[in-house]
Amino acid sequence: MPDIVRPGYTPYDAKDPNSHFAPIEPLRPPADAPNILLVMIDDAGYGASSAFGGPCSTPTLERLAGNGLRYTKFHTTALCSPTRAALLSGRNHHSVNMGAITEIATSAPGMTSARPNTCAALPEILKLNGYATAQIGKCHEVPVWETSPMGPFDHWPTPGGGFEYFFGFIGGETDQYYPSLYENTTPVEPSGTPEQGYTLNEEMADKAIAYLRRRAALTPDRPFFMYYAPGATHAPHHVPPEWADRYRGVFDEGWDKLRERILARQIDLGTIPAGTDLTARSEGLPAWDEMDDALKPVLIRQAEVYAGFMEQTDFHIGRVVDEIEEQGLLDDTLIVLIWGDNGASAEGTLQGSLNEMITLNGMPELETPEMLIAAKDRLGLPGTANHYAASWAHALNTPFQWTKQVASHFGGTRNPMVIHWPARITQSGIRHQFGHVNDIAATVLEAAGLPEPTAVNGVQQRPFEGTSLVYTFDEPDVDERHDVQYFEMLGNRGVYHKGWTAVTKHRTPWETGDVELPAFDEDRWELYDTSSDWSQAHDLAAAHPDKLAELQRLWLIEAVKYNVIPIDDRAAIRGMPDAAGRPELAIGTSQRMYPGMSFAEATTVNTKNRSFAITAPITVPDAGADGVIIALGGHTGGWSLYVHEGRLTFCYNFLTLKYTVVRSADVLAAGDREVRIEFGYDGGGVGLGGTVTLFVDGAAVGAGHVERTVPAAFSASETCTVGADPGSPVSQEYPAGKNRFTGGIAWVQIDVGDLDPQHLARQRAQQIRVAMGTQ
Repeated sequence: MPDIVRPGYTPYDAKDPNSHFAPIEPLRPPADAPNILLVMIDDAGYGASSAFGGPCSTPTLERLAGNGLRYTKFHTTALCSPTRAALLSGRNHHSVNMGAITEIATSAPGMTSARPNTCAALPEILKLNGYATAQIGKCHEVPVWETSPMGPFDHWPTPGGGFEYFFGFIGGETDQYYPSLYENTTPVEPSGTPEQGYTLNEEMADKAIAYLRRRAALTPDRPFFMYYAPGATHAPHHVPPEWADRYRGVFDEGWDKLRERILARQIDLGTIPAGTDLTARSEGLPAWDEMDDALKPVLIRQAEVYAGFMEQTDFHIGRVVDEIEEQGLLDDTLIVLIWGDNGASAEGTLQGSLNEMITLNGMPELETPEMLIAAKDRLGLPGTANHYAASWAHALNTPFQWTKQVASHFGGTRNPMVIHWPARITQSGIRHQFGHVNDIAATVLEAAGLPEPTAVNGVQQRPFEGTSLVYTFDEPDVDERHDVQYFEMLGNRGVYHKGWTAVTKHRTPWETGDVELPAFDEDRWELYDTSSDWSQAHDLAAAHPDKLAELQRLWLIEAVKYNVIPIDDRAAIRGMPDAAGRPELAIGTSQRMYPGMSFAEATTVNTKNRSFAITAPITVPDAGADGVIIALGGHTGGWSLYVHEGRLTFCYNFLTLKYTVVRSADVLAAGDREVRIEFGYDGGGVGLGGTVTLFVDGAAVGAGHVERTVPAAFSASETCTVGADPGSPVSQEYPAGKNRFTGGIAWVQIDVGDLDPQHLARQRAQQIRVAMGTQ
């Protein structure tokens, strides 16, 4: 609202007895407005948590559910960025231009990934009404061309997103032991190392608690809105062994028996109705008995690690809840816990992975069962990037069909939600009304006694498209008000209307290669009456063709209304910024960086599938030099130019499968030196080899050949850094955290050659696979 000062008497002298001005009143929301803690974890299915009948122990979620409300028909969008954008805006994901993840944005309406200013985010609205606002954890809503430390920051959590404080990571995933972090808009290092027991889950809780204590000390009269979004339980599934070991024996019978056990517990808890049928195994997934007996111990350990990861996540969320309670604020705090931004992830292939970047680069055949068997005891530890087999994801979505990415079926879209607010919710229990992630903003505003704004910062606003759930607080069996909702993700689509769903699956999440997809009009639609068939187990399309046609028409109406059209299932085109119509951050064929600079891989000039050179003027001390001059990537893959035992060295890490080291014959002499590496790409395709030549002061000092290179991405979260290799190390010859260059570096310049257009198209298609697998 505009600041308007009414004119009145103005004295010449402030000592004038008639001099009077109203005291400054700090902006505050209504007196009874609650504090708000909004929690959303990552990649968790409806059947995972113990609070909803699953095998993963979640005592914090159980505790809050026991004194609050469990919502059993709550839905997300089936994918990360769209769910989060809908959550924070109160609109459908296409309405805020987040039709898919940010990395595959196009210039089409609904797909640009840039939230329009006509749809102000919930934290901005709350901040403008006097709330203290903070986000801790994952943010995957920033357009990719705005993700560098130079901004612009219009779509970052702060300042553009309405949060006054942010600590976390920008992107789809990060390493839990070596995370890539920002505090507000400044890159920061993690507070510890794996050797010291560090995990990101613990630091996130520490940061949240510190923020709550600052607020209590400085502005206790100002309620808080905290959005707490762990990177867990997204791959890589990283957790110390003591958490995973708690689940010894739990998964030994395999995923088929697990589904049966989960179903029985869900019925006992009432999180699904009695008589619900278990859906058939999704097409393409193997039965447990079909798996090689030699591989089963690895598969079991994958599930143990994931369950331990979820329990650890729940524990640290509990620490934040405990802090709120210790401050005496628990009764007056509205806590909303959404247990997953989509269903469990089936992006780990049919056998799982030790290094997900191998599969995401399109080379799953390189990760053999024998490799997985040999590495079983390393799962979840530093130096891995592990993911479980797709069938575990399907089991953890019990009782539904399909998984994350599949917006047509509840396995992709139905997630547990708990609301806890003792001061307002007097009748705890289970709520079966339909809900959607776009309902949360309206729910929070009604709870806070604040109106939905018609204008924010002078811009007229589009109305919210969700429905407040406050009406369900007092009446367990009240008729649902959110009675129509479309779904669409990557061509998978569906619509809900008053208990009926019409759905069609267009693509399969674990098929990551060059998949030939059918025309949209050739997709087979299914029909379910979910008022009686709660799990979508019985297709009624043949029995009720008129009802199916009615709902197909309704889907099209909703799709046109909310910018879903045109449906876009392209891969290679969406991987090429110029063809997709979006800006590109790393442009040109040359980039100069200076000591201390650390950029994300996506913001560094591309050295893949082409020749490149790295040049650096350095100073070698009289005692000799050691350490990293420049490194790109981490333990999952990358390259590094460094000095080892006095000699100039280049290491190419091919996805941990092969380390190629090229070294100068002689020790670097003291003084000012120019060091250079030239990589001559073999050409003729993507991911091929190349010749490495090292130079010192213009003279060749070493050479070697790299057999294969990484075609699309080295890692999901590592950086390109000058003067050190932070995070996990690219090379095995230097330790993590203790590899800073001991000499001087003036600058480092990367120059790259041209890409063949055909190779570029193939590389972009592979980058789409990486983006989808790491979101």
